[in-house]
Amino acid sequence: MDSCSTYRLSCSIPAHEMDVRGVTAALFPDGAFISVSRDRTARVWVPNSSENRGYTEMHCMTGHTNFVSCVCVISPNDTYPRGLIATGGNDHNVCVFSLDRPDPLFILKGHKNTVCTLSAGKFGTLLSGSWDTTAKVWLSDKCMMTLQGHTAAVWAVIILPEQGLMLSGSADKTIKLWKAGRCEKTYSGHEDCVRGLAVLNSVEFLSCSNDASIRRWMVTGECVQVYYSHTNYIYSLAIFPNGQDFISTGEDRTVRIWKNGECAQTIRLPAQSVWCCCVLPNGDVVIGASDGVIRVFTESQERIASAQDLQAFEEELSKATIDPKTGDLGDIKMEELPGREHLNEPGNRDGQTRLIKEGTNVEAYQWSVSDSRWMKIGDVVGGSSKQNSKSVMYEGKEYDFVFTIDVNEGGPSMKLPYNINEDPWLAAHNFLQKNDLNPMFLDQVANFIIENTKGHTLGPAPATAVDPFTGSGRYIPGSADPRQGFGGDPFTGAGRYIPGTEPASIAPTGVADPFTGGSAYSSTALQKSVTNIYFPKTDGVLFEQANATQILAKLRELNANAPGDHRLSDEVLGNLEKLLITVSDSKSCQEQPTAEQISILWRTSHWPEDIVFPVLDILRMAVRHPEINAQMCGGTEGASLCNHLLGFMSPEGRAANQMLALRTLCNCFSGSRGRSLLLGQREAVLSRAVELRTVCNKNIHVALATLVLNYAGVLHGQDVEIEAKAQCLSVASSALEVVQDKEAVFRLLVALGTIVSGDGTAKDLARSLGVASQITKYASVPEPAKVGECCRLLLDELQ
Repeated sequence: MDSCSTYRLSCSIPAHEMDVRGVTAALFPDGAFISVSRDRTARVWVPNSSENRGYTEMHCMTGHTNFVSCVCVISPNDTYPRGLIATGGNDHNVCVFSLDRPDPLFILKGHKNTVCTLSAGKFGTLLSGSWDTTAKVWLSDKCMMTLQGHTAAVWAVIILPEQGLMLSGSADKTIKLWKAGRCEKTYSGHEDCVRGLAVLNSVEFLSCSNDASIRRWMVTGECVQVYYSHTNYIYSLAIFPNGQDFISTGEDRTVRIWKNGECAQTIRLPAQSVWCCCVLPNGDVVIGASDGVIRVFTESQERIASAQDLQAFEEELSKATIDPKTGDLGDIKMEELPGREHLNEPGNRDGQTRLIKEGTNVEAYQWSVSDSRWMKIGDVVGGSSKQNSKSVMYEGKEYDFVFTIDVNEGGPSMKLPYNINEDPWLAAHNFLQKNDLNPMFLDQVANFIIENTKGHTLGPAPATAVDPFTGSGRYIPGSADPRQGFGGDPFTGAGRYIPGTEPASIAPTGVADPFTGGSAYSSTALQKSVTNIYFPKTDGVLFEQANATQILAKLRELNANAPGDHRLSDEVLGNLEKLLITVSDSKSCQEQPTAEQISILWRTSHWPEDIVFPVLDILRMAVRHPEINAQMCGGTEGASLCNHLLGFMSPEGRAANQMLALRTLCNCFSGSRGRSLLLGQREAVLSRAVELRTVCNKNIHVALATLVLNYAGVLHGQDVEIEAKAQCLSVASSALEVVQDKEAVFRLLVALGTIVSGDGTAKDLARSLGVASQITKYASVPEPAKVGECCRLLLDELQ
């Protein structure tokens, strides 16, 4: 982009009946763009073939039942070689259109409030953000995962070039980085709502905010630059093809062109809210605003509007009225303003403004570098600094206005109190919330307030005006203390019983099963057979080995020193010993545990955390027994068991208990009741389990990987919501970020293979999350050979 050139109007398109809220360059036809509006339509505009400027409407799409707020394009595929168009609206839905028909191909439902931002990625991935505080990841017509963590509306989302990384900006003033569906980083710095995001390259991005600033961030977390020029809310950003320069739009009626880190040009529009912008491949910029008009600006001399159209635009601009409360022109003191002679002096920079007094009026002018003259940009109105002294009492407080609002014909009227120094959007939000009214009326109520309080302003709005969607930060639990590892037995006593040191064996399924270990498995087995012996793996992987003598010795020792109210009698200890012997042989199951034994096991599993681990080891073995699995995993007992085990799995907990709780959950998969329980509790179990990836302990990592693998096996081939598989993908991918133990890595690879095997949607999601690039490093692992072989098979699957 030539740093010396300036942008001038190319054309004005009276495109919509209401505000233009989103614009984006189209993939097809060449040079086209798409606009969406509060008039509930989306439209495709193509360049006029006979002229070098101007656009014609090619296609109109309808399907939303309320305002359309945002738009993006989805890349072409074999089914839709011209790509698709996605739009989000105040009806809480995302509509997906083709260029072949005016109605949606399908509608994505799931958000609980306005969908206000969209971004498309590779492999058909779509990311949406909503006032419901969440972002959602979609593939085709299915929601893959919901990104939860913001405490207020998600105003901006974008997918980064590096696969699997996504950004969200929120009214809680933060930006979050997501990988595989989990929040990896939170960026703080903006002092108000984050309204827009734009990617510069694979390691840098921009954000804009209601605090009137633009920030440049490194993906690693550093804010490397802050740009100031706007004087009010900034709504949108777009990057030029050179990947450095950009444009921004905002509530100060301006489009600003940024070159080499500086605001090089300011273009003012005859509309208060300049909502959106995009850059076309030829470098032209498309702007949408609150007057329903789309304006295209260009650097190209060939595409500049005719002299007549330029004059018409300038006249329209000169007739605009500027409200000082926008803060755009600063404090206005009528008595200190100069007269028209002030315009004889040239300006210092493009976009510089000057106010002059013309009789009793105040006029605003802007310096145009390209024309070397001052252009009138409007008349300043409503600049009185004196408050209306008349006040109205309502609910014991004084207000400047108390409006009567009739929502339903024949229904009761509602009162809307308002002071002229308030943000009308906040007042509207509070009114709707107080009266339990649909938030889709926010725009109408706010505009009603603005229209009925004109001329009663107090001057510039305070910089700290509260946006109705702000919220507090999010607490993210810390990782566990690495000192909680148990390379040596942290407990005293004879027998040196160390839970987790025994080998974790898995029920063999054949001599070539890579889980059996030992000489039965040959690293050349794969080369001799085309059969994939690794995945999908649908039979449960269990932890079945136990040294009953050592477990009981430790139990008796700890019992001797246990607090009085927890100390067990010899009879109770005897019952636990009989139960352990009964459940240690899972093959015969000839002995049946008694109800008393099961009751004792449940009670003693609530021992203090520092001495409960041998009981948890008995519980781990016990849930494999069909009778105990059926009793302890069914109904309310199952929910209690699951919650009890999750209580041991806090990252701040004891490593021995964490590991044994994970292993117990894995062994619950041995019975139908246990599988049903864990499927029903999947979201809570996996959400808690994945937090343990930060604990530096290989036994915990192997148990975590096994839990994910068991979930993958149960879900394989089942008609389940894709979000279940998506969570497994997310947990496996997150665990692979930190897990070092090769057995844990192997089980996670098998889990990933099981999830994507035979499921095209899950495969597409894995591709979009960057799983292939994440696991490539394991393809060359020499030992154990099963890691490299399984990885290569998985990479082939993801091709």
